[in-house]
Amino acid sequence: MDDVYVIGVGTTRFAKHYDSSVKALAKEAVEKTLADAGLDAKDLQAAYVANTFWGMFADQHSIRGQVMLRAMGVDAIPIVNTENACAGASTSFHLAYTAIKAGMYDVVLALGSEKITHEDKMMSLKSYATCLDVEDFEKHVQGFLALSESLNHDIPDTGAPGEDRSVFMDLYAVGARWHMAKYGSTQNQLAVIASKNHFHSSMNPNAQYQVKMSVEEVLNDKLIAYPLTRAMCAPVGDGGAGAILCSTRYLKKLNGARPVRIRASVLASGRDRDLDDEDIGVRLSHQAYEASGLGPEDIHTAEVHDATAYGELHQAEALGFCPEGEGGVLAESGATTLGGSLPLNTSGGLECRGHPIGASGLAQIHEVVTQVRGEAGPRQVEGARIGMTENGGGNIGVEEASMTIHIFEKA
Repeated sequence: MDDVYVIGVGTTRFAKHYDSSVKALAKEAVEKTLADAGLDAKDLQAAYVANTFWGMFADQHSIRGQVMLRAMGVDAIPIVNTENACAGASTSFHLAYTAIKAGMYDVVLALGSEKITHEDKMMSLKSYATCLDVEDFEKHVQGFLALSESLNHDIPDTGAPGEDRSVFMDLYAVGARWHMAKYGSTQNQLAVIASKNHFHSSMNPNAQYQVKMSVEEVLNDKLIAYPLTRAMCAPVGDGGAGAILCSTRYLKKLNGARPVRIRASVLASGRDRDLDDEDIGVRLSHQAYEASGLGPEDIHTAEVHDATAYGELHQAEALGFCPEGEGGVLAESGATTLGGSLPLNTSGGLECRGHPIGASGLAQIHEVVTQVRGEAGPRQVEGARIGMTENGGGNIGVEEASMTIHIFEKA
């Protein structure tokens, strides 16, 4: 089977776009993606479109992709709607990849657009809970609380889970406390990760946050759920991002393309398991490495799912970038900062670039494609030719409900 390439990427700035809409954000992302690929909308043969909350906020269900794209004159072609919580956009990318790999199409759009900010702040925050099993929501939360109590941490009271924040912040906080109890990781290590991502995002014009924060400033920020302070957590925000993929035979027709080869595209779902069993990130990264013929030692840069700083710490271990239990040590060593041996989240990550659920996975891909093309400007990773993205979605049991991993290589 032929290889599949990325020939165009585009993204809006992620921010609180109070005066914009899902359709407007999608339009900007698509126009930028088409321009980057040097194509017209009429060249597209199919589209896979991700969105999570439009139905909840504005009653737009069922045909979201068709509504988004028709508003910019894209119709008639197959349009498939994807929804996989925070991994929705990277799932749309995976489906575009598999469709081209199967020989169905030669040039396909993957798109994600999301608007989460709302005049009712609690409506925005409560929406994240729908990325859990809502029928067993209380059982799920109580299970995490029981785990938290078993760790014997003396923690400050920040209110009930999800009371004035996304419930996922509480789930990540329990994960962080579990890691601290088992491996001796520290709140300071989480602050190092968050400070590093603020540094990276200060050089990213598309990031929601573009200000540097010292480790001390991160530690002294408002406590959300111990050990996570506000600066360690992804903000609520809006945005759109896209990518255009093509086949080898289509690539040969193009002049001036800057193609990036997709070495691996894998998707998996969470299992019913205990905390000490193999993590979904470990399991899926093994599949990605096997598919690509590469290993963690071959990756030059990666965007990993860091809805909180603990997310990055955990994924650095799961993807094999360091031994289990040493994600915090890796960050403190400077290896994951620009100039280090393996810069992570050079975009600023979800913590600082922002996390509009249905667009985040494609924003990760935008960053890695930009890096391996050598076009990242002041945040460019020197010599980056191979990059990885890991994007988790929702939660079921003790791990993500869905996850994608992609590996890219400069062509």
